[in-house]
Amino acid sequence: MKAWLLKDFGLDNLQLGETQTPQPKAGELLVKVGAVSLNFRDKAIVDGIYEPHLVPKPLIPVSDAAGTVVAIGAGVTRFKVGDRVNSHLYSRWLDGEPGPSEPDYCFGSPLPGGLAEYMIIHQDSAVGAPANMSDEEAATLPIAALTAWYALVDFGAIQPGQTVLVQGTGGVSIFAVQIATALGAKVIATSSSDENLHAVKRLGAVAGINYRSTPNWADEVLKLTEGKGVDLLLDVAGGNGINQSVAATKASGRIAQIGFLTGQTVELNLMPLIFRQTTIRGIAVAPRSSFDRMNVFLAEHDIRPVIDHVYPFEQAREAYEHLAKGAFGKVVIKVS
Repeated sequence: MKAWLLKDFGLDNLQLGETQTPQPKAGELLVKVGAVSLNFRDKAIVDGIYEPHLVPKPLIPVSDAAGTVVAIGAGVTRFKVGDRVNSHLYSRWLDGEPGPSEPDYCFGSPLPGGLAEYMIIHQDSAVGAPANMSDEEAATLPIAALTAWYALVDFGAIQPGQTVLVQGTGGVSIFAVQIATALGAKVIATSSSDENLHAVKRLGAVAGINYRSTPNWADEVLKLTEGKGVDLLLDVAGGNGINQSVAATKASGRIAQIGFLTGQTVELNLMPLIFRQTTIRGIAVAPRSSFDRMNVFLAEHDIRPVIDHVYPFEQAREAYEHLAKGAFGKVVIKVS
């Protein structure tokens, strides 16, 4: 089969080649990949800054895929040939809280990912793809949508009328605006682009803050919330900006720490955190059970993924470059 193979770190070392088509073992599905979507994790793996010690070489990258089951191994009961399925990043995290070894069983590293004509998914870690979405749309769900869902619902327990701040306009952030709005929350978005802020308002955000022109954006958040701060803040930036996130969150509020775009290490001022009694939780996607619940919600509220661009399979490198430059919504690669 054709597959993109990461032979060493660096985008130049991601090369299109041929490798053996895998065969499903007991409990496994052979999936003909229709499309994959890129996340910051995928770029960080190629760049060698995401758990580099876990990355096998050569690696078929990209965790998030949608496709059609074309063969099944012995004992498969959850799916049949012809069913459309999604991959689920944490292949063994099915319900409840994560176990200590979940990162050892992730698609796109260390397990082979979806940037190939076929991939193996165990029946327990596959999720039925939404019937009302194309493969290109469904491929956006496993990390971006599910991370937003878990932060808002499982962790944030957001209720109608509460206020949520969403940083940025990438894949997770756009889904967060859509889902939080559907939950009845008031959404404030931050971005360095006024154009993107106008776009997220069309998706339901009630206010937007340009953090370039308003570097002390937490002060603006307090103005918008009668001095209280937001109930939940989704932090995708990381770095020392976490201190502004604490300041922008209400007393006893919650911060979902999702990303590390500006840095993996922080200098955290503990006194505001302690006095405001803020809860910060790292969010690394969600169990499969959350994926199933999310898909029901997306269908009920007719939430459609926002896709910035779809690239053909042969232009996978260009898709990575697009992601690196910044996208509004998701960057997708059509595989078949």
